[in-house]
Parts: sequence; structure tokens; C-alpha cells
Amino acid sequence: MTSATRQPETPASPQLSTSFEPGGTPGAPSVPPRLIATDLDGTLLRDDKSVSPRTIAALAAAEEAGIEVFFVTGRPARWMDGVRAVLIHHVHGHGLAICGNGAAVVDLHGGPGAHRFVKVRELARDTALDAVRLVREAAPGTVFAVEQTYGFHQEPAYPKLHMELPDVLAPAEELLAPGGVGTAQPILKILAHHPTLDPDAFLAVARLAAGEHVSITRSSPSALLEISGPDVSKASTLALCCAERGISQEEVVAFGDMPNDVEMLTWAGRSYAMGNAHPAAIAAASGRTVANNEDGVAVVIERLLGERP
Repeated sequence: MTSATRQPETPASPQLSTSFEPGGTPGAPSVPPRLIATDLDGTLLRDDKSVSPRTIAALAAAEEAGIEVFFVTGRPARWMDGVRAVLIHHVHGHGLAICGNGAAVVDLHGGPGAHRFVKVRELARDTALDAVRLVREAAPGTVFAVEQTYGFHQEPAYPKLHMELPDVLAPAEELLAPGGVGTAQPILKILAHHPTLDPDAFLAVARLAAGEHVSITRSSPSALLEISGPDVSKASTLALCCAERGISQEEVVAFGDMPNDVEMLTWAGRSYAMGNAHPAAIAAASGRTVANNEDGVAVVIERLLGERP
């Protein structure tokens, strides 16, 4: 998930605790995986944001077997510091992560506050302004925040959903205006919050209003939407990274739990929704595993490695 809001605890899924549904088309030959793409919050991480020893061991075993591991998250780069040790020291050396729902590929080797942006798929200011206007017209009462490569700004009425202080408080139209705040930094996404709408209803309304101009998704349990540039998603950026490595989508195994994972789960050759997943993620995935608190990613990786000759 993208938001640092406190998440409800994930219920256990005893009905899935001893088995998982393999992905792929029934009867089709299974292509050996070359890359594992996994979401973080609600997927790889437990509800307390820790990574279990079992999961670390499974990821390390995958890398040792020649399967590259990519972390694909809605988090901004500055929120990756808590899992940086796992990313670099315990799992692999490349230190790359796809952040902001595909808006950036980040090299985490620089450490806190010194991340290098390898690839940025920015949201143009005029497009962002159009999205703000259209969403606000469709859902009166919506308030906005702006996420940049190194900055975070919000409207005064935007609630304190994130465990940080904004750099600037101002109306979205002022924050996004040409020559406005932070013009030297690309905009990765804007966040839209509604105080009363159901989260899925808010997503549907916003997509109907502005979906032709921007990519809109959500990963928070609250009515908080994440708005990126057109065609920017976890899947499209992951596809670019895979193409650079000569890896086909059939060779990718993906894990996720929320609507912002849907495109990635659909794109990957094999994909698994967590036992705690949103119905949209379950519908998009080709298989299902147990919940994040039960090490669902590790369960599948262990089985996949066991299938290898």
C-alpha cells in the first residue's frame, strides 16, 4: 500500500493455510520463473511492517536459484528505508525497487534521503490540474496532496494520513500551477481523499470522471486515491524493467493484495493474490496464497523452488 496510515490487522485465513492454488492455465506447461515481483504492504510485509525470517530465507533462496526479485510498491522512495536492509543486504545486490505505483524506479544504495531515481514516469502539471478539477467536480469535498520525487505537499484540509509533515500547505491549484511549488522536481502522483465516500465507490467515480486522462487506483482502506500519469502502473513499469533484462511476462511471478496490484497480477505469467486480498486482486490473479501474516509469498516461492528440476 502507498499510505502510511495505520492499517487494520489482517485476519488469518485458515482455509488457505496448508495449500495454495497454482496459477496459469490448467493443463498448460509451466514456464520456469526468472523474476518474482512482489508488492510490500499487505503482501510481503506483515501487518507490523516486518519481514519474517521465513520470507527472507525464501527470497534469498530464489535469488540463489537465479530468480531475480523485484519489489513493486505504491510507497514513495523515502518510505523504503525501513525495508532497505532486506532489499540490499539479505536479498540481492542491485537495490532497485519500483515505487509510486510505477512512477519511479529507484536505486536504494544511496541510503536514507539519497536515493537515485533510475527512471521517472512523471505526471505533467497540466494533466494533474485537469484531474484535480474533474475529480473535485465529480466528488465535491475531495482534498488533494502532491507527491514529488523528494517532496510532499498538501491542501490545508487534507487529513494527516501520512506519518510526516508536508513541505507546503496550499490549494492544489496553487501547488500544481506552472512555476509553482517544487517546479524543479517531477510530480510522481497526486493523492485524493474524500471524507465520506466508500473507497471503491470513490474509485469508480474518479475513474469515470478522469480515467481517460490519468491512471487512478487505490491501496488504502480509506477513501484515498492515487493518481498517476496516463498508462503508468506497476505492470507497465515492471514490463519495461523486464524488457531491459530480456525477461518475458510468462517468466514473471507476481504477488499483490489491492486494486493497485490488479494490472501487475493480470500481466504476469503467474500471479497470486494474498489470503487477505481485495476482491479485485483476487479476480485478477491466476492463483491465491495465504495471508501476509502467514508468509503467503514464502509459501508459494518454496513450492516453486521445489518444482525446479
